[in-house]
Parts: sequence; structure tokens; C-alpha cells
Amino acid sequence: MAAGALVLSACQQPAPPAQPVQVGEGMKIAYVNTDSLLNGYEYAKKVSDQLNDKAESARADFNQKARILQQDEAEFQRKVQNNAFLSQERAQKEYEKLQKSGQELQEMNQKLSAELMQEQSKLTAELRDTIISFLNSYGKDKYSLILSNNMGDNVLYSAPGVDITGEVIDALNKRYAAAQKK
Repeated sequence: MAAGALVLSACQQPAPPAQPVQVGEGMKIAYVNTDSLLNGYEYAKKVSDQLNDKAESARADFNQKARILQQDEAEFQRKVQNNAFLSQERAQKEYEKLQKSGQELQEMNQKLSAELMQEQSKLTAELRDTIISFLNSYGKDKYSLILSNNMGDNVLYSAPGVDITGEVIDALNKRYAAAQKK
């Protein structure tokens, strides 16, 4: 029992207090508001538009096939009500065909959703890599640290001039425009 108490007391020892980081005289810190960056960066807008277009196209394709299936189901119901099938076997085959079409439609929806998620992940990673790569070269000689600020979450106070979002957006857009001309 004493050994167990010793282990418990050792596990309950408080962690040593965090040591404050000393900021040197020449250390420059800045932040970028990523929400504003994504709204102002032309490449980010293009990526967002591409994803929206693909989602819209997939949704339209799915909706068209769903309407056709609904029409076929309504036609089947009408035929059943009017005893239009020559045999019970023929009605059963038609019903199974509709069931199969419904399953295929669900599978199509799942496939399109997975493809869109994969495309979104890919484009988001490319966008992030582009921004990080740019900031690594942009901030190399100017800043010791560049922080990200989403919707005012991380930066509670900053001195004027610490928010470099505007200049980063301008520089990224110039770089993107130059790459588009090539």
C-alpha cells in the first residue's frame, strides 16, 4: 500500500511553472489575420470558386438523376394502381429495377461527396503550402515570428503595425498575378 501511495504522490506533483520567453530588443513579431487573407488573396478565391463549381455541378447531376428516379417511381405507382402490369412477376422486376437505381443513386452521392472532400483537402493543402512558403521567404529578414489570427482568437492586443495582413495579401496577389502571366 505504501508503494502505491508513493507512486500516486509522485504522479500528483505539480508541473514546474512555465518560464516566460524573453523577447530580445531586435525581435520583431507580426501577425496575419487568416480570415482576411483568404478573403483577399486571389488564389484563395479561385480555389474557393473551383470547389463551389464542382460542388454545384455534382449537386445538379445528382438532383437530375434523383428527379428521373422520382418520375420512374411515380410511373411505377401509377401502373400498379391501374393494374397495368401483365403479371406480378413483371411488376416485381420493375420494382427491383427501381430499388437498384435508388442504391446506385445513393452510391453516386457518397462517391461525389468523397471526391469533393478529397479535392477540398488537396486544394486546401496547396493553398496552405503556398501561403507558408511565401511567409517563410517574406518574413525571413523582417520578422522573428509571424502568428496567425483567426477571427480575433489568438491576438488579444497588438501594437499598431503588427498586423501585416494587408501587405501580405498585396504581395501574394502580385506574385499570383505574375505567375498567371507566364
